[in-house]
Amino acid sequence: MTNELESFPACCPPGGGSDFASLLVVLGIFFASYAATQWLRARKGKTKMKWQTGAILAALLLALAAVFTLKQNRLAAVEQIPAREGAATAPGVEKPSALPRLLELGADKCIPCKMMAPILDELRAAYSGQLQVDFIDVWKEESAGETYSVRVIPLQIFFDAEGKELFRHEGFFPKEDILAKWKELGFEFK
Repeated sequence: MTNELESFPACCPPGGGSDFASLLVVLGIFFASYAATQWLRARKGKTKMKWQTGAILAALLLALAAVFTLKQNRLAAVEQIPAREGAATAPGVEKPSALPRLLELGADKCIPCKMMAPILDELRAAYSGQLQVDFIDVWKEESAGETYSVRVIPLQIFFDAEGKELFRHEGFFPKEDILAKWKELGFEFK
């Protein structure tokens, strides 16, 4: 079951569009192009419409390539987003201790966020005194979304004991992968 959940998509970005919206735009362009082509063929005859059909298909392929490129650029940029000043004292989160910290930014009504809740509870209970685990609902506390430069939820941010951001991940993140990432970052919890 973990393998299925690893590929579970992230929710919509707070205040923005989603990959689903991009797909709908591309599909809308495709169906509009197809309808226009059929109308023109019926009106003027099939032989004169070959170059227009090719142009419409080329435009569709360019739109698909643009959506794919934008998605890849967004995913590549996620790891390079620094936390803004004041991120360590965002509203709704207890003041960070001298422990490494896992902060999840999500929402109570987001399905992948709901799936993360028991994992966060397990980590909080199993590693009490070794790891601080916090959750902020960015739909209730919109300023936290801005503070942490949230683009998509759920978002997990790994901080060292001094509050320096080490890593961020968007979407569902299995417990085993979270612990493996902590180990990769040089933290082993017992």
